[in-house]
Amino acid sequence: MTREAVKKLLKNLPDRPGIYLMRDDTGTVIYVGKAKSLKKRVSSYFRHDSFASPRLRKLVDSIADISVIRTESEVEALILEAKLIRKYRPFFNIALKMSDKYPYIKITEGPFPRIVVTRQRGKDKALYFGPYVNVGDVRALLRLIERYFPLRICARDIDPAAAAKKNVRPCLHHSLGRCLGPCGGLVTPSVYQERVDDVILLLQGQSSEVVERLRRRMDKAARNLAFEEAGRLRDTIRAIWRITRQRITSPLREDFDGDMWQCLNRLQKLLGMTVLPWRIDGFDISHMSGKETYGVVVVFEQGVPNRSLYRRFKIRTVEGVDDFRSIQETVSRRYGSTLKGNEPLPQLVLIDGGPIQLEFAKKALEDLGLTELTVVSLAKEEELIYHSSGTEPLRLDFSDPALRLLQRVRDESHRFAVESHRTSRSARLRRSLLEDIPGIGKHRTAQLLGRFGSMGNILNLSPEELATVPGIGPKLAGQILSFLKENAHGPSKEKD
Repeated sequence: MTREAVKKLLKNLPDRPGIYLMRDDTGTVIYVGKAKSLKKRVSSYFRHDSFASPRLRKLVDSIADISVIRTESEVEALILEAKLIRKYRPFFNIALKMSDKYPYIKITEGPFPRIVVTRQRGKDKALYFGPYVNVGDVRALLRLIERYFPLRICARDIDPAAAAKKNVRPCLHHSLGRCLGPCGGLVTPSVYQERVDDVILLLQGQSSEVVERLRRRMDKAARNLAFEEAGRLRDTIRAIWRITRQRITSPLREDFDGDMWQCLNRLQKLLGMTVLPWRIDGFDISHMSGKETYGVVVVFEQGVPNRSLYRRFKIRTVEGVDDFRSIQETVSRRYGSTLKGNEPLPQLVLIDGGPIQLEFAKKALEDLGLTELTVVSLAKEEELIYHSSGTEPLRLDFSDPALRLLQRVRDESHRFAVESHRTSRSARLRRSLLEDIPGIGKHRTAQLLGRFGSMGNILNLSPEELATVPGIGPKLAGQILSFLKENAHGPSKEKD
C-alpha cells in the first residue's frame, strides 16, 4: 500500500474491537487478526523498524488492501477470527490452537428430537446453534425452553406406537412438566414437531415469528374456553420478549458464504466505508392519504433479514403527507433508543427514497451525534444510490450484487411498512371504530362486541334489533349503523 493509502486507512479506522483482514494484490486473504482497538492494532503494523522480524516485514510488504469487521466485544472478535482463519487459511497466520470451547445448542434428528448442549460441532444431520459467547445466554435460553417448550433430554430410543401399547411410564421429567412424554405415547410426532419448530425459530433469533405462532394458539384456546392453556401461552409470550431483549447472537452464521462476503466487500468500497456493512438497517414510511403514518426499520445481518429486530413507529410529530419529516422522526426515535443501550448500531443505514429523504435522515443522526454512521438512500425506478450532498449518485448495473443486496433491504422495508400499516388499520377498525362514535365508550364497545361478536355482525342488524341493547335506544342505534356503514368499508389508499 502507498503511504497515502495507509494514512487514509488508519485515519478512518474505529477505536473499537473487531477483525482485520489483509489481502495481497491478487485479492487473496493473507492474514486475519483480532483487536481490542482496530485503529491501534492495525497502526502498529506500519510502525515496524529494522528490529521487526522477517516474517512481519514480508507481511507488511505484501499488503495491498485491508478490510475490517467491527464486533461488539473482544470475545466475539476472538470467535470470528477463528472462523475466518478456518475459512481462508491465510498464509501468514500461525495455526490457530483454539478448540470449539464455546457451547452450541444441538437439536438431534429423528421423530422426537432431543435438545442437548455440546462443545463440539459434529458432522451429523443434527441442527447446531451457536457458538454462544456468553454461557449465561445459553443458560437463559435453556431455562426458557425447559419451562415453556420442553423437549426430551433423555437418549432413550422411542417407538411411539410400541410405547403406547406397552403403557410405558414416562420418567420424572414428564411429571415435573419438563417433557411431553413421547416415550409413553403421550404426544403425537406432529404435535411434538410443532414444539420443535418453535424452539428452532427461537434459536434462529426469529422471536417475532414464534410470538405470532403462539398468539394464534392463544386466541384459539380462548375461543375454545381453554383459559388455562391461553394463560400459559400468554406467559410464554411475555417470557420470550423478556429473554430476547438481550443480545443473544452468534457473530458469524455457519452458512455464511463467499459470495455474500464479496458482496459486502464491494459495498464497503463503493460507499467508502471504513468497516464492512455487517449489519444494515433499512427504513421506509407507509400512510393512508397522510393519516395513520407509520415508520419502520428492518435489519439485515450478514446479508440476511433478522425479523426479531424489526421495529415500527407510529408517527407522532408530523401532520399530513410528509415522508421527509416522517423519516426524520423514525430515524431519531430508532437510534435514540439504540443509544440507551437497547441494541447495537448498524454499519450502514439505508433509506427508501431520494436525496431529500437522505438529508432528513442525516439531520436526525446529526442531532443524536451519530455522524460516523454511513447512510445512503436508494431511489426507485432508476435505482440510484445517493450517498452524500453535492455529488453524483451511484449508478450500478442492475446485475451488480451490491445493488441487489440494497434492493432486498429496501423491498423488505417497504413490505414491512405496508404490512405494519394494514395490521394497525385492521386492529383499529376491529377495536376502536365503535369508540369513535359519540356516546359510545370502551364499556359500550365491549358490551356490543361481546353480544354480537364482531362489527360485521353489528352492520347486519336492523336499527330495531340494535336498539334492544340496554342503553342504546333507537336514536343511538341509527347513529351507530350510519357511522359504521360510512367508515368500515372505506377504500384503502396506502402508500406503495
